[in-house]
Amino acid sequence: MIVSTMTVSEAAVVRVSEGDFVAGSGLITFSEFSVGTVNPTYTPGDYGGGAGSPTVTFDGFFMGQSLSANPGVDCPGAAASACVVGSPTNPLTLDAAAPDTFITTDGANPTSPVLSGTPRFNGPIAVLFDVDLAGVGFDGGFFDAAGSTGITAFARDGSILGTVVNVGTGIEFLGLVTDDGSEQIAGVFLDLVGSEPAGFAIDNLRFGRRGEVVVPGGGDIPAPAALGLLGFGIAALGALGRRRKA
Repeated sequence: MIVSTMTVSEAAVVRVSEGDFVAGSGLITFSEFSVGTVNPTYTPGDYGGGAGSPTVTFDGFFMGQSLSANPGVDCPGAAASACVVGSPTNPLTLDAAAPDTFITTDGANPTSPVLSGTPRFNGPIAVLFDVDLAGVGFDGGFFDAAGSTGITAFARDGSILGTVVNVGTGIEFLGLVTDDGSEQIAGVFLDLVGSEPAGFAIDNLRFGRRGEVVVPGGGDIPAPAALGLLGFGIAALGALGRRRKA
C-alpha cells in the first residue's frame, strides 16, 4: 500500500447517479470522434455544450504522477502498465509524457465506443476540465469485483476532493458532486482501490456546474477517507475475468 503525501482539500464529495445530472449538464459519449482518436480534446461545440461549458482533455495521468518503478511493491499483483504513483502538482495539469488514452470499441459495453488507457483496457485515465465543476461521472467497467475501482476528484491546486467506488459488477455509473454543490472539481481519474481482474474503460462522461447536478441529502465521503483510498494508486489487472470482443 502506498502512503500518499497529497494535500487534502476541505471539500467533500457525495455519490450521485446519472439521473442527478440535469438539463444543461454536459455529456460526452466518445462517438463524437472516430475510433482510434488519441487523447481527444472536446470543446463545447464538439458535444453541444452551452455558454460557460468546459473544454475537456484526456491523458494517462497528471503532472507529479508517474508509472511506478516498483509495481510489485506499489501495486502487488497489478499490471505495471497501470500502476501510477505520486501526487498531482499545482496547478492540475495533464502530463503529455503519460501513456495515451484513446477511443476504442468494447464488446462488453452496450454503448461502445469507449475511452481506454494504454494498453487497451489496462492503462490509467485522467480527465481535465478548463473550468471548475460541481459534479462529474461516467460509466466505468467492465467490473468483475465490487469495491475495486473509484473515481477520484481533484481541485485546481491538485488536492483531493474525494473518491467514490463501484458497489457492483458489470458496467456501473461512478459519479460524484461536491457536498455543497460548489464548483471545485478541476479533474478526475479512474483509481483502483481493490483487485479488479477485468481492467476498465470509461463511457458517457457527464459533468455539470452549480445547479446542473443534484446534491443528494447524504452519503458524503470526507476528504481524509478519500486520501486513504487513493493510497492504493492507479492500477488495473488484465482482462482475465472475462473476454472482451472488439
